[in-house]
Amino acid sequence: MTRRIVLDPVTRLEGHARIEIELDEAGEVADARVVIPELRGFERFCLGRAAEEMPRITAHVCGVCPAAHHIASAKALDALYGVTPPPAARKVRDLYYHLFLLEDHALHFYYLGGPDLLVGGPDALRSIAGVVARLGQEVGRRVVEARRAARGIMSEIAGRAGHPVFALPGGISRPLPAATIARAREAAPGLVDFAAYSLDLFDAAAREGAAWRAAIDDEAFQARTHYAALVGPEDEVSFTGGTLRVVDPDGRELARFAPERYEEHIAETLEPWSWVRFPYLSAKGWKGFVDGPESGVYRVGPLARINVAARMATPRAEAARARMLEALRGRPVHATLAFHWARLVEALQAAEMVERLANDPELGEADVRRIPEAAPREGVGVVEAPRGTLIHHYRTDERGLLTGVRLLVASQQNGAAMQLTVRRAAAALVRGGRAEPSALDTLEMAYRAYDPCNACASHALPGEMPMEVIVRSAGGAVVQRLSRRIDREPSE
Repeated sequence: MTRRIVLDPVTRLEGHARIEIELDEAGEVADARVVIPELRGFERFCLGRAAEEMPRITAHVCGVCPAAHHIASAKALDALYGVTPPPAARKVRDLYYHLFLLEDHALHFYYLGGPDLLVGGPDALRSIAGVVARLGQEVGRRVVEARRAARGIMSEIAGRAGHPVFALPGGISRPLPAATIARAREAAPGLVDFAAYSLDLFDAAAREGAAWRAAIDDEAFQARTHYAALVGPEDEVSFTGGTLRVVDPDGRELARFAPERYEEHIAETLEPWSWVRFPYLSAKGWKGFVDGPESGVYRVGPLARINVAARMATPRAEAARARMLEALRGRPVHATLAFHWARLVEALQAAEMVERLANDPELGEADVRRIPEAAPREGVGVVEAPRGTLIHHYRTDERGLLTGVRLLVASQQNGAAMQLTVRRAAAALVRGGRAEPSALDTLEMAYRAYDPCNACASHALPGEMPMEVIVRSAGGAVVQRLSRRIDREPSE
C-alpha cells in the first residue's frame, strides 16, 4: 500500500506550503511535491480598477517584497502611458530598490534560509536566535543596524518602508529631500561593509566546512535547468532594466528579447494539486518536472543571474562572483544550495549601487515626473526581484480601466524547478519507508534555497483550476480517476 510522509507546514518562507512524499510498496519515493494551498486572486480583483492604482494595490500582494511589485507596476504604467520618467526619478527609484534588495537578501540569509548553513544540525535552533547563539552577539547587532539603516532611508523615500506609495506613472511623487540624500550618503559605506562582512561570515561559518562541500556537490541538490534574467547593455547583472536573456544548461544563449515580448517565449501550465501556475520555455515545451537541455523548466533569481550575466555591475561584487565561480568550477552552476552564495554576492552589488546612487549629482534634482498625455492601452514592467524576474503586464480600455492583468512572479517561474529539486532530494533522503528528522530538515533546505514567496505565486481562481477526483478502494488502490483540465492562454 502506498504511504505518505507529509511536512506541514514548511517553515521559514513567505506564505504557506506543505511537502507531500508518496512511497511505493517497497517504501521508496514514488513522487514528491510542494503543495501551495493558499489562493491570492490579485490578477482578477484588479480588473475594472483604474490603472494608476496598481502600484499601491500590488504592493500589498506580499509583505516581504512590496518594493518589487511597486516598482514593476510603476514601470508597467510608464510603458502603458508611453512616458519616460526624468533622470532624477529613475535614480530615486533605483536607490530605493537597491536598498530593498540589500535588506531583503539579508533577511533571507540571517532569518530564513541562511540559518540552515550557519548553525546546521538536526537539533539546532535554525533562526536568527540560533545564529546569534552560535556566532555571537556582534552578528545580531550588525544585522539589526544594517536593516534598520536601509529601511529607514526607504521609508523616507517611499512614504513608508512596508508598502511604498511614491512611484507614479512617469516618475515619483516628490523630489528627494537633501536630508535624505545626506543620510543615504552617510549610511552607504556601512552598508557596503555589512555586505562584505556577510560574505566573510558565510566563508567562515559555512563554505569552508565539509558539510557545505558535500551538500553543494550532492547530486540530490543538482538541477540542470535553463536560466533567465535581465542583463544590462554589457550583459552585466541589472535589477531594474535591460534585456531578458535565457541560457541553456550548458550556458549557451537560447534567447534574448525585450521584456515586452515575454509572451513569445514563456507559457504556463496547471497541475491539479496546486494554486500555482508553472511557467516554462515555449521553445522547449512542457515535458513535466524534469531537467536537461530538452526540458522547458528554467530558473530565475540570484543563481540564475550569476549564470546568465557576463559580470556583476560593480567591482567588489564582480570580484566576489569570480571567487564563487572559481570555487564552484565555473558557470553555469547547477547546485541549488549555491543560491545562498549568489544572494550574498548580489547583496554586495546592491550596497555598492546604493553608494554610487547616493553620490549621484542628479539624485536631488527637482524635475521628477513627466505627466502622461497618451491614451493608455498596454504596458509591461519588469524588474529583478530578490527571488527572480518579476513581470507586470496590464491592458486597459480607452478610459484607463484595467481589462487584463498578469503578474508573472519569480516564485511561479521557479515553481517547476522547486518541484524537481524536492522530488530529487526526497528520493535520496527517504529510504525503506523511513525518514530521519535530519533528512526532513535537509529536504526543507532544498525548497528554502529558492526563498519562495507563495503568496505572490498563487493567482489561479476557481474555473481555471484543473480538478482531479481519485476514487480508491479500501486497500488504497486507485479504482477510478476523474479529471478536468482547463487550458488557459498565457496572455489572458
